[in-house]
Amino acid sequence: MASIPVVQNQHEKFEEWKLPSRGKVGMLTLILGESALFSMFVLAYIFYIGKSVSGPQPAQVLDIPVFMTICLWSSSLTIWFAERAIEHNRMKRFAAFWGLTILLGGIFLGGTALEWQRLIYHDGLTISTNLFGTTFYSLVGLHASHVVVGLIMLTTVFIFTLTGHVQQKHAYNIKTLALYWHFVDAVWVVVFTVVYILGR
Repeated sequence: MASIPVVQNQHEKFEEWKLPSRGKVGMLTLILGESALFSMFVLAYIFYIGKSVSGPQPAQVLDIPVFMTICLWSSSLTIWFAERAIEHNRMKRFAAFWGLTILLGGIFLGGTALEWQRLIYHDGLTISTNLFGTTFYSLVGLHASHVVVGLIMLTTVFIFTLTGHVQQKHAYNIKTLALYWHFVDAVWVVVFTVVYILGR
């Protein structure tokens, strides 16, 4: 008995499967882990709202950091413009927007330092004053530490850009690094809302 040949669809196309970028996978994994860490700190802050038996209380000492917040959130836009610039090989434009991102992040960090100085030396709120002080400095400090790390990475790239070592071929790496900064900005949406809006 003759066997019947199996006719395959000649129009069926097979695409070669490619491994995802190790850099992007690594960054997304880092962001996922850090998101879990921030979630624990945010939940702890929410849980202890209003449970301090001694002052000062949030409403007594916290001012809404409008200018700082605008600066940080604006930095997500400037780094996006930088990403677009390097993709189109507009290196001077890239350097300008990348440097502006660093400046905006630095202003935010400086504002945080001034806020802490006022809270500690004027209002007497330290990390050991009460539950509010403990959770406030832990959560806001965790975010500030991520801003510091981000600024170090951005500044390193900026220096290499000024010396001509960053080129259009590095656009994908730049976008991967920018994911971290977008994450830092996104986390501030949560921190700002919980600490300065709901927590007051």
